[in-house]
Amino acid sequence: MLEIGRKMVSGELPQAPVGALIGFKLIEVEPGYAVVELEANESHANPMGTLHGGILCDIADAAMGIAFASFAEEGESFTTIEMKINFLKPVWKTRLRASGKVVKRGKSIGYVECDIRNDQGDLIARASSTCMMLRGPKAAGR
Repeated sequence: MLEIGRKMVSGELPQAPVGALIGFKLIEVEPGYAVVELEANESHANPMGTLHGGILCDIADAAMGIAFASFAEEGESFTTIEMKINFLKPVWKTRLRASGKVVKRGKSIGYVECDIRNDQGDLIARASSTCMMLRGPKAAGR
């Protein structure tokens, strides 16, 4: 999976469909680490005019998932089994950078964290997730 992520970063492979829908892009991936960026604008707003929290969840989930998936080998896949996020600062229009890092990796279960920052480096949100590696029939078709 790491090689697929690197090919997405280089443009050899297309970005994930959800990234195209929301507007985020994978810009960096290394073993246990991934960075996703999003240019937040009016199209990402909630009814009050600030960035919808679900968008922050999406980019955090993408960064954490890709970081965890970077350890997947041939025939393996993964799923997120739990996610938590704290919204710390409102956002309107800015570039957001979600940096996901694997904190603990076990044989099947891993714990991942993500900081989302704006152009000025302000912490916008912090997320965490628990991911599970899938193997054999459970990974088939995923």
